[in-house]
Amino acid sequence: MHIFYTPDINSNTLILSEEESKHCIKVLRLDAGSLLHLVDGIGGFYDAIIEDPHPKRTKLKIVKKIENFAKRNHYLHIAIAPTKNIERIEWFLEKATEIGIDEITPIICDRSERKELKTERLNKVITSAVKQSIKAFHPKLNEAIRFSDFISKNTNTQKFIAHCMDEGKVAIKEQLIPNGNYLVIIGPEGDFTFQELEAAVNNNYIPISLGESRLRTETAALEACFEINFLNR
Repeated sequence: MHIFYTPDINSNTLILSEEESKHCIKVLRLDAGSLLHLVDGIGGFYDAIIEDPHPKRTKLKIVKKIENFAKRNHYLHIAIAPTKNIERIEWFLEKATEIGIDEITPIICDRSERKELKTERLNKVITSAVKQSIKAFHPKLNEAIRFSDFISKNTNTQKFIAHCMDEGKVAIKEQLIPNGNYLVIIGPEGDFTFQELEAAVNNNYIPISLGESRLRTETAALEACFEINFLNR
């Protein structure tokens, strides 16, 4: 199955981007009349036929559309402190997209080793995972924001904060309400400071445990992603 990400579908005909056209014609060697599939990132899954196989501007005709393709019964937003090694965040984004996630926000904490990151490449990692795992919804990647600014925002979600301190935590399965809207915050390798944890609790975040093991940042974030998806099955 050949999947192409095409976010700007507004008619029954479509010109693939130069990058996707090159992949379609030069790499996959598809020709006129070939069937391929499109996802628009907002739930649309399409069957399309190649009308004009051009390596820079391949023309397609859409023959079928499915709306809200494989839509999940919940919304998951994970805010994560960027790791010093950017490849670890890329790994998390790829795997979380495959499992199921809707929104990601990089947060800059007091103990963060990385204070900046470029989202363009990270979005490409997400897009590649969307196509590989046949997802019609493209997760939203926000720009980095300071922890203190992020937690002060009011949201109508179940809000959780995972940390490594010994006391005051519950298992996420004990608090999670199924079919909901969830926000989970994952801190840096050095964990949140006590002041950050206190500020989060004061903003109605529930402290949670993700098991007995001490996990790396990206592993903890993926564990939260998996567990919430599992609990909503």
